Amino acid sequence: MIQFRFAIRLFGLLGAVALAMPAHAEDLGEFGDWSAVKGTEGGKPLCYISAQPQKSEGNYKQRGQVYAIITHRPAEKSIGVVSFQAGYALKGDTPVTVTIDGKKTFSLFGQDEFAWTREADDDKALGAAMRNGSILVVNGTSARGTLTTDTYSLSGFTAAINAINTACGVK
Repeated sequence: MIQFRFAIRLFGLLGAVALAMPAHAEDLGEFGDWSAVKGTEGGKPLCYISAQPQKSEGNYKQRGQVYAIITHRPAEKSIGVVSFQAGYALKGDTPVTVTIDGKKTFSLFGQDEFAWTREADDDKALGAAMRNGSILVVNGTSARGTLTTDTYSLSGFTAAINAINTACGVK
């Protein structure tokens, strides 16, 4: 089950990330520290929000792009999928932790440069915590063993989610 969910999420996330640039994507706006986009994937609606960290810490020399992303694919009944792009290859056997306001912690799994929750219910719980929080901290370990901490603002998160809910017809 996890491998199947991973394959679906990886395929879908790559589509969402690639969608950030094409002309057929519609920018729904900036909401605090979050951006919202609507587009299509295979003729079906795809909506996502993303943010970059306000602060990144770690003893690394080079790192790619880092994002928090929430994706809706209503035609596939895939709503509120939470993912994080680390900007480096994650250490496969080490969980990625996400903490909201220093109180609520979630454990995600990583492969290649991305981390996800294990189940759709975990996406719902993490999304709800993000709606009610102000600061999100992601701790990860690179394949080389480098520890990183990325701190995101959740300012505008709820407004951005509401924008993609409306754009993709999610209730």
